[in-house]
Amino acid sequence: MGFIGGGFMAEVHSRATRSARARLVGIASSTPTRSALAAENLGFDGFFDSAESLLADDSVEVVHIVTPNATHFELALAAINAGKHVVCEKPLTTSVAHAVDLVAAADAAGVTATVPFVYRFHPMVREARARVLAGETGRLLTIQGSYLQDWLLEPTDDNWRVDSSSGGPSRAFADIGSHLVDLLEFVTGDRIARVQALTRTIFAERSTNKAVTTEDVAAVLLQTVGGAVGTLLVSQVAPGRKNRLHFEIAGTQESIAFDQEDPETLWLGRGVGTQLLRRELGMSDDAMRLSTLPPGHPLGVQDAFNSFVADTYAAIGGEEPEGLPRFEDGLRAVRITDAVIASAATGAWIEIEGTEQ
Repeated sequence: MGFIGGGFMAEVHSRATRSARARLVGIASSTPTRSALAAENLGFDGFFDSAESLLADDSVEVVHIVTPNATHFELALAAINAGKHVVCEKPLTTSVAHAVDLVAAADAAGVTATVPFVYRFHPMVREARARVLAGETGRLLTIQGSYLQDWLLEPTDDNWRVDSSSGGPSRAFADIGSHLVDLLEFVTGDRIARVQALTRTIFAERSTNKAVTTEDVAAVLLQTVGGAVGTLLVSQVAPGRKNRLHFEIAGTQESIAFDQEDPETLWLGRGVGTQLLRRELGMSDDAMRLSTLPPGHPLGVQDAFNSFVADTYAAIGGEEPEGLPRFEDGLRAVRITDAVIASAATGAWIEIEGTEQ
């Protein structure tokens, strides 16, 4: 494995890679000095002076791209052209056209190319999906979803993601809303057909970025192909919410709610009675496969990430793991983000391009 990028997400990816017993050959960060430091801190065999030298090394079979959003397209395309398998952080790209190109390039090269929509890998998410697919919920009626954080709550809070030249034209929705829409479509099996959105930039100036154009908040109305209606709220300025991804889907027979900050449970609602379902033996096969610890031993985001990376490497080895998010899923999230931003600019309902069941 070779990594391009040495920040926080490189730490998370490297733990998952090590868990999968892969060899961490080397890492390339923004400068040779930073590369050397990242290699030491994260336990790589060595470092590369540049991304180009990493991609030219025949010992690197898989490239993890954990760099600012605006660099994903060029780096992922270069990795594919070098014959490498690719794990690219989301958002896959900052434009639909670039995402389409990456999907086509990966398909043509015959490489495995995945995007870490890792919340798919919570066992209770798979249990929710299994209940929907088995018809336990009945016909889907409504969707409520939110992803709330507070890490940009103060005007002094800043980050490269705030700058559109690094993070892209969308911030809150592209960064975390992409996880939310991917999870909803994955669990329900129903596609978002059209959206109408409002966005707000709460702080036009931050400590470093003085002309902020990317959104802090996005509120979205949606309709699915199957006729369900719903609302989404995405915010990076929600006091007290550290990483709360929550959804509740209601069908004609049952409602299901999941909270990523309490990932060991599902809330089930019926016309008479409710139930708090905890991770336990006897769940769906897919949920049990991802239960890497026995019930009562809580699993979290790193465990989900480990399972995602393990499934990616299994796919490289010729297996077909259930629910592995590939570049096509990254493209799907970019299309929805693009529609949300277009709707916020025009006030109109926007159809999601390429939507089909």
